[in-house]
Amino acid sequence: MISARLNAGSEILLLAPVRGLEEDARKVPGALEPFGPEAIGAGVASEELKGLVRYFVGAAAEPVVPLAPTELSEVRGLARFGEVRVPNPSFLQALEWGRGHNVPVAALDPDEEASAELFTEHIGYVELVRRTVREHRLGRSPPATSSADAFALAWDGSIAGGSGSRRLAAARDEHLAAETRRLSEGRRRVAVVVDRERFDSVRARLSARPVPGA
Repeated sequence: MISARLNAGSEILLLAPVRGLEEDARKVPGALEPFGPEAIGAGVASEELKGLVRYFVGAAAEPVVPLAPTELSEVRGLARFGEVRVPNPSFLQALEWGRGHNVPVAALDPDEEASAELFTEHIGYVELVRRTVREHRLGRSPPATSSADAFALAWDGSIAGGSGSRRLAAARDEHLAAETRRLSEGRRRVAVVVDRERFDSVRARLSARPVPGA
């Protein structure tokens, strides 16, 4: 897991664990504890966050999570570097920590409707076909990397390498940065947890000075 401390009006702790990797997930509470956030933002949609709270946080038994073929290939490839869990254990750790410390956890990504609109806006037919081809190719041959960190970056870069996909990712991260600033209003310290591959983009956007009136 990599991290950064930023100043965007409030002090922000940005945490970027590798998605699914249990070793990184276990580091999340240890990073939150000394920082003492007054709120935590998670790089997920509100519907997903509600599902995590309802079915996984504090649950006596976790339900079975069905995986799409591409997701299964990602898990298998990442498992070379340690235990892998789904759904993302890093977000579950953040939720558990927030629950235990009476700290609110908020979703920062666009909701399902807004995400669908962004996808339609940025992903045309040609890019959709190319993404599908890239996903199938990855399913057959996951990236051969020497670390979980490199695997996460290579996996995302392979699927989302097209110009439309890059614009979609940028729009999603712009939304997250704006929501983080809203979450930070009136608070001194806020933690944000995102997937590893989003770290550089989110850090750059949170470090940039927002445009007045935007």
